[in-house]
Amino acid sequence: MLAISKVFSAVLVLGASLQAEAQDAADARVAALAREVADKGWIVYGARAADGAWDLFVSRPDGSGRRNITNTADFEEAAPRFSGDGTKLLYRRFAKGTIIDHDKWGFQGCLVIADADGEQPVVYGADREFPWACWSPDGKQLACLSKGGIEVVDLATREVVNTLQRKGMYQQLSWSPDGLWFCGVANHQGRSWTVVRMCAQTGAVNAVREYQNCTPDWFPDSKRIILSSRPAGQSGDDGYGYTQLWMVDGDGGNQQLVYGEDGCHIYGGALSPDGQYVLFTRGVVDGSGAEQDGAPVCIMRLGDAPSIGGASKDLRTVHRETKDGPVLVLEMGWEPHWTYADIGGE
Repeated sequence: MLAISKVFSAVLVLGASLQAEAQDAADARVAALAREVADKGWIVYGARAADGAWDLFVSRPDGSGRRNITNTADFEEAAPRFSGDGTKLLYRRFAKGTIIDHDKWGFQGCLVIADADGEQPVVYGADREFPWACWSPDGKQLACLSKGGIEVVDLATREVVNTLQRKGMYQQLSWSPDGLWFCGVANHQGRSWTVVRMCAQTGAVNAVREYQNCTPDWFPDSKRIILSSRPAGQSGDDGYGYTQLWMVDGDGGNQQLVYGEDGCHIYGGALSPDGQYVLFTRGVVDGSGAEQDGAPVCIMRLGDAPSIGGASKDLRTVHRETKDGPVLVLEMGWEPHWTYADIGGE
């Protein structure tokens, strides 16, 4: 019995040692990723400030240099987006105490245009005007998703210079970097929560991915779209399953998992300006908790896709070949965005 006990103890020690080595290796991979992205511009996101209000924060992609760039006494701010050249920032400003709806925030509050570091903010219209505003590639126009259609607005004059039918699109509008396309979430051919692509000239629409999809954004090449998707047939989260991050060609082809993890909902996917890294939030609450405290902001290499986090036995059954690359976890936040421009402030 004594010999068996010694063997059992030795096995436990060996197991603990191997587990520690594996954790050290994982930590080393994350640390290497942090060093890799540390000087690659800035990320911006909404987050809870010390007083509990939503403010905008910027930091280096490794989490260093974090600072509050709004910090207003009477308002809350969220949903920031850098202009293509990184010189300007648009976001929405809400009255203090507003509950920000993670699905309908583009219809709430006022649009604000500011310098990329948050300085010189200008309220651009009244409450609920310019809904779901997004930048044109050159930063001289905005596209807005109004009841009357997709309205293209001249930034300087605030005049509507073009209008397209919405074709069922109802939220999360985004303009491609080459200026040729819009994408958004739509009721398309009788199916809600479908991400669609629209030609910015003709208004022609095609489905990109159907069934429970949202938060689409463009790759820098304007050929692919990154989006959040909750595939059917999952067993977790009371039978509704978990939201994953996917990439899809603009015509709906070549659909690929980017990152997923059983027990977590992955939202807010965006690419670094060179398309080499993926930015997203990873929350245990569906919607990533805009009505609460957001979710951890994360970064991974696109080259490590597809990756699966944690044990995720169900997900690994569906996706048997994954790279399981490192994921850098930063502060709590919501709707992050990335620029390689130097916005200063360190």
